[in-house]
Amino acid sequence: MGLPLTMARSVADTPFLQDIAVRFQVNPELNGADYRKVFVNRDGIVYLLTDRGVARVFDQTVALDRSFRPLADLKPRDLTMQGGELLYLYEDRFLANGWAGKVKGHLPAGRFERFARADDGAVLLVGGTNVAVHRDGKLVELASPVAGGTEIWPYAWGAELFLMSGSAIHRLRGEGWELFHSGSELTCLAFRANEMVVGTRRGFYALGLTDGRETLARQTRLPVTHITSIAAGADGIWAGTPRGVFHWSAKEDVYYYASKRWLLDDAVVDVTLDREGNVLALTKAGLSKIEFRRMTLAQKAEHYERKIRQRHMRYGLVSELRLARPGDITSGEMIDTDNDGSWSAFYMASQAFRFGATGDPQARSNAWETFEALERMESINGLKGFPSRTFERRGFKFSDRDRWRVAPDEDWEWKATTSSDEFTDHTFGYAVLWTCVAKTAEEKQRIATLYDKIMDHIVRNDWYLVDWDGKPTLWGRWHPDYVNWFPPSIVDRKLNSAEIIAGLQFAYRVTGKEIYREKAFELFEKHGYLTNILNSVGLVAPTKGFIYEGNDMGNEWNHSDDQLAFYTYWTLHQFAFNEDLRRKYAVVVRDHFELEKHERIPSWNFILASTGAKEFDVDGALWTLRRFPLDLISWSVKNSHREDITKLPENFRSQELVELLPPGERRMSRWNSHPFKMDGGEGGQIEYAGDEFLLPYWMGRYVKAIR
Repeated sequence: MGLPLTMARSVADTPFLQDIAVRFQVNPELNGADYRKVFVNRDGIVYLLTDRGVARVFDQTVALDRSFRPLADLKPRDLTMQGGELLYLYEDRFLANGWAGKVKGHLPAGRFERFARADDGAVLLVGGTNVAVHRDGKLVELASPVAGGTEIWPYAWGAELFLMSGSAIHRLRGEGWELFHSGSELTCLAFRANEMVVGTRRGFYALGLTDGRETLARQTRLPVTHITSIAAGADGIWAGTPRGVFHWSAKEDVYYYASKRWLLDDAVVDVTLDREGNVLALTKAGLSKIEFRRMTLAQKAEHYERKIRQRHMRYGLVSELRLARPGDITSGEMIDTDNDGSWSAFYMASQAFRFGATGDPQARSNAWETFEALERMESINGLKGFPSRTFERRGFKFSDRDRWRVAPDEDWEWKATTSSDEFTDHTFGYAVLWTCVAKTAEEKQRIATLYDKIMDHIVRNDWYLVDWDGKPTLWGRWHPDYVNWFPPSIVDRKLNSAEIIAGLQFAYRVTGKEIYREKAFELFEKHGYLTNILNSVGLVAPTKGFIYEGNDMGNEWNHSDDQLAFYTYWTLHQFAFNEDLRRKYAVVVRDHFELEKHERIPSWNFILASTGAKEFDVDGALWTLRRFPLDLISWSVKNSHREDITKLPENFRSQELVELLPPGERRMSRWNSHPFKMDGGEGGQIEYAGDEFLLPYWMGRYVKAIR
């Protein structure tokens, strides 16, 4: 039985807006097209201005618009929107299909390239040095308010017309221009209520439309300050840049969308909003959409669960998908990795927690399926109690080809060199399965039998995992000569002590064999393993002179060790030999959490919560789960250019910046990777499974932090 879990604080799983990248197919007739502007009319139709003509979105496909036969073969110079209707500018006329087709105007051929229409029907036209207003059927030529050769852009808002150059904004008054605002490096305008939002090469700001006074100071702490296009929504500003698109709000964080996780490419030329508040970003490569759907974490978990079951299950193991064509899941094949056992144990634990929280029989079935695969990891190699890293049919291994051995069943191969990672993660998975799923004596015995083999292997081999060659593996070592060789300033002394004691405690609980308890207390009393465990993780610091098998053990903080520690803490605390130890272990978890809480990793929070702690960051945990991307493809991501982050000098923790970026803005990674890295990714060649989300979510449900 597990410990009774009572929570001081529980947060309801309320709907939130999940950001989703919508990918449009492109009709071949637009391959290589020059994309220029995007609009959404009052009926929700999305139109694009291209050098091939007017295109529009048909369901999920972008194609040339041949809906209006008289216009099908014409290529407009410009498009604009007024009153929810699209207007077209051709070489010698402008026109609209709305308003019963009555809005039109004939123009001198070839003189105008851009236009805008005010609510009173006045149309402002510009081209080179030509400026004119078409009103009440008449074209009135106007003098340009800027020097010849200066590029200008027309804008309309309400009944007012504006001209923008790179250094000034002029407002039309009668048939003349008044200077509305002087600036520098101006690039674009947007409007909302009584404000004009001004985009520049150095951020954006806002002006009051009545008097031109600044209503919003220039914003420059932005992901990218070069603004190419801007859309003003009710809840903030959407800005397109040469490096993606972002949303800014005075009340919220900046949301930054870049890389192929979100966009076809990052060179954004225009942005607009649809009627639901989703953003359409037109880039040099075409149209991208970021859609916001109301979703709960439970619904999000269903998404990952479907994805895992449909394309990531390999013999019951949870596998990464290698994509022969970046981002194309139809080119995917399931591959073995160095840590198949770990990731599969985490998926098994997620399903066990799910069953513990909901009683869902499908979760129970999923958990036992993966347990069977982990059982085979131990039995396939013929080395009693030695869990393989992974296994595959002979001739199809993918990773680390030199580490593989042919199994006694010669149709199969297994991967050697198992490390403490596998031992720790398997132990955690079995402990959760035992607590949440194993209900009958037969089920409990099945877990006990497997784990007894593993722990017996380590004990009889003098605290080592011994490989096929009769030698200890590089990292499967818990012998006092190894563990206590490290000073307390190197985390392995504390971590390896905790790992083996957690394993002995669990083995004693499930088998009842006194030897495991005796061996644990021998390590406590003769070799100081309890002292090692209780040492504060705050003692860990740069330590010179400890080189093990060519590895400098004291030169950096290894974030993978944090993952090993916290999943060890679950087993260590839940299966403590007595209450005194349990209380001491709770202090250990709190101590480590205080150093890691700024990372907002959900599992770390929920493992702390499972100790009965009244203070943990449930809001930070939910922030991470909600901002976790649905797209788990390993797109290459860059943030090092951003001007809204604070970069750090090289340091022991390898933390590159002060701010924690949301998961959807970072490289795709597991919880054993550093979240404070700015750049990374594999170019879209790998799809992660989703156990990265499922384990912390269902753990949060099980410990009642999420209800």
